[in-house]
Amino acid sequence: MTRKSTFVLAAALAIVAALLGAVIARALIGPSGPTQASLTHATLLEPPLALPQVTLIDDAGGPFTLERLQNDWHLLFFGFTNCPDVCPNTLTVLASVARSLDDLPPSQQPQVVLVSVDPARDTPEKLAAYVRFFSDRFIGLTGSEDAIAQFTRAVGIPVVKVPLEGGEYTVDHGGGILLIDPQGRLRALFSMPHEVATIAGDYRRIIGG
Repeated sequence: MTRKSTFVLAAALAIVAALLGAVIARALIGPSGPTQASLTHATLLEPPLALPQVTLIDDAGGPFTLERLQNDWHLLFFGFTNCPDVCPNTLTVLASVARSLDDLPPSQQPQVVLVSVDPARDTPEKLAAYVRFFSDRFIGLTGSEDAIAQFTRAVGIPVVKVPLEGGEYTVDHGGGILLIDPQGRLRALFSMPHEVATIAGDYRRIIGG
């Protein structure tokens, strides 16, 4: 099996697991708030998934514990600054999603966060310049390889470092967008393909519930 097929299989299994977990949980606990049937594309997690206890580094160079994701809604994406296509495309979509939700009360407007899966190259300074290109409200996070690995494993995001010629490398990673609720829990997953209207519509249904 090739590296690419292994990565695709891992990503598919993660999505299937999320879907299966959501269906089983709904059968066990019954409807509460928004239902999976009311959503166009997002996968709702019932109950929401607690995030791991890890400390990352924000794009100002300071420590960032995941408890800081509490008190607000966050749309979180794993990527890296050298990503040729998926990452800039996704961040462009998220910038449009955020603008389309500007009519919501400030407490309900989502904060967009990019977590680097390439911490060896993505310094806080590099991340800051990168995310601000898409929106001055975006946050970039990096950290140790162990902390990033613990985070991605906990939320089911596959990450594979792929060697290239000349000693270089790239990083294959899952393209899902995670919705973190004000309690700092994983509430929903937006799988690819990402469309502005679909994400914004499902987001409104979830927070409205």
